[in-house]
Amino acid sequence: MTYCLGIINRFGIVMAADSRTNAGVDYISAYKKLFDLSLPGERVIIICASGNLSVTQGVITRLNRDIQNQQETNLHTLPNMFDVARYIGEKGREIQSIDRSWLEKDRIDHSCNFLLGGQIKGEEPQLFLIYPQGNFIQATKETPFLQIGETKYGKPILDRTITYDTPLNDVAKCALLSIDSTMKSNISVGPPINIIMYETDSLVIRNTLQLRLGDPYLAKIRKLWEDSVRQAFESMPNIEWQYKLEDSTDDILID
Repeated sequence: MTYCLGIINRFGIVMAADSRTNAGVDYISAYKKLFDLSLPGERVIIICASGNLSVTQGVITRLNRDIQNQQETNLHTLPNMFDVARYIGEKGREIQSIDRSWLEKDRIDHSCNFLLGGQIKGEEPQLFLIYPQGNFIQATKETPFLQIGETKYGKPILDRTITYDTPLNDVAKCALLSIDSTMKSNISVGPPINIIMYETDSLVIRNTLQLRLGDPYLAKIRKLWEDSVRQAFESMPNIEWQYKLEDSTDDILID
C-alpha cells in the first residue's frame, strides 16, 4: 500500500507521496512514486503512482521512453492537460493488458492509479486522478485535493484545513501532516517522503523536498502536531449528559 496526494488551489499545486511498498510483512522496501516529467518553461507535469509496482513502473518507463525517442505523441507534445491524462490512462491500460493473464493466474492485483498535476503554457494548472480503467476525474475549486492509495487516515486534516485560498506553503505543510498522520496509523505507508510545490504560471518547479526516516524536521512536526491535537482535545468542554443514573440500590429486586 502507499499514499499519494495532490492539492490544487489558486496559488498552485502541491503533490506528495511516500515510498513504501510491500509484498507481505517480511518483504518491505522503498520505491519512488512521485515523478517530475516537466519541460521547464513550456509545461510542468508531475505524476504520482500507486498500485501494482511492476505495472506503475512499466507505465513510467514507457512515458519516459516516448519522450526520449521523440515519439509523435508524448508528454511534451500533447496540446493540453486533458489529453495528457487520457494518454497516461491509455498507457496504464496497455501495461495491464500485457501483464493481466499471468498476474490474474497468480491472483495478483494488477490495478494502478495515477495522480497527474501540472500546467501547460496557455492553460490553467490542473489536477487529475486517473483510474485503472484509464478514465479520470479532475479536481475543482470545491474539491481541491485528490488521493490514491491508503487515503482514509490523511483525509480529515485536508477536509478541515484546505481551501482554494490557502497559502501554498501552508498547503505543503498540510500535505506533509496528512502523510504523517497516515504513517502513524498504517505501517504500510512510510518514508522517504517526496513532495513538490509548484507555483501557478511559473512553468518551472522550484521547490522539492525528500524526507528520509529519522529526519529531524519530520520528527519535529509530528511531535508539534500530536501536542497540539492533545491540547485541543483537553480544552474541549465535558459532555453535558441528559440523564444521570443515581447511585442507589432501592430499586434493585432480589429473588
